[in-house]
Amino acid sequence: MQVHELVGTVHEAAWLPWAVQYFFLIAISTTALLMTLPVLALGRQGSLPLARLALMVAVTTGITAPVALLADLHQPFRFWHFYAFPNLRSWMAWGAWFVPGYVALLLGFAWAVHRPQFHAMGQRDWRFAWLFRWLSLNGAGNGFAPLLGIGAGVLALIVLMYTGVEVFVVRSRPLWNTPFLPLQFLATGFVGALGVMLVLGRALRSGPAVETRLNRLLAMWLLLVAGLGAAWFIVSMSGLSPRHSEALASVAGFVVWQRIAIWGALTIAVTLLVALVWPHRSGWVTGLLAIHAAWMFRWVVFMGGQAVPKVGSGLYDALMPTGIDGLMGVIGTFGLWLFLLIAYTTFIPWDEATAPARPARLRPAPVPARPV
Repeated sequence: MQVHELVGTVHEAAWLPWAVQYFFLIAISTTALLMTLPVLALGRQGSLPLARLALMVAVTTGITAPVALLADLHQPFRFWHFYAFPNLRSWMAWGAWFVPGYVALLLGFAWAVHRPQFHAMGQRDWRFAWLFRWLSLNGAGNGFAPLLGIGAGVLALIVLMYTGVEVFVVRSRPLWNTPFLPLQFLATGFVGALGVMLVLGRALRSGPAVETRLNRLLAMWLLLVAGLGAAWFIVSMSGLSPRHSEALASVAGFVVWQRIAIWGALTIAVTLLVALVWPHRSGWVTGLLAIHAAWMFRWVVFMGGQAVPKVGSGLYDALMPTGIDGLMGVIGTFGLWLFLLIAYTTFIPWDEATAPARPARLRPAPVPARPV
């Protein structure tokens, strides 16, 4: 007689749903900022209403994301340890510098873009004129906005790389330790940002032209997400990379993971189909589906990835807890973002933002008229 003993252990998740919220929101903020730069920083021809929506999304989610990150530290009041006792070999320690720097430059860029409107509102005869004079620092010039925007864009790319590599470097979990993961974080970040912009565009009545443009961009990024997923599966099945094959083998035998894969593929396919067939009147549907896809990808990666045991059998419990570390935390984070969104649209003239005027010395010289 042979006896096979299966040993399973129960442990608490190291990364809570707060981490899902942070990675979801910071990806939306950074990718939304990148979509504002061609118009609001570089002054190129493009959809100005789309850039305004993107800036609003970048600012509100960029402020909310660090709150979720602090909550995930278990002891958030010890965040200053990252600065007092730096560990340059840790990607998380580097993030303590990247993320605040990005948020600071993002807010500075948004302020510079809106400074002329702040100054104009400060000259009006109303009770809050003093506040907008203070916000504008009694000036309307914003020729320095492109520098702040480019700096924020560079840090946005660094934050996108950092958030992907921070998970990729965990070699003990084959599902995370694949080069495709940072790329999927980037692609699904654009999907989530475009989804939020579609929903806000419908709510704020940005018009069918903006909605069509957003849906076409969404379709492009959904195709990239699908291509990356297919490439990961092909490499894993082919055996070309033992690491990828090990990652697939760690989840392939579980029915719940098979259902997750089917659900994800259907979500991408349905969203892509609707965005291509009805691009000018489907913003609510494609936007909500895109937000769902971006958030669920991170939930599956973080919480589902921790449910796969390193040693033992079966899966750990990865259900959403109902307390402050779970469902209530997710709802609270959404509530904070909604509050910031209401404040942004109420007190900031977001729909008047324009590309900063370049200094006269940088403008092209006028072409003299030819004599007749």
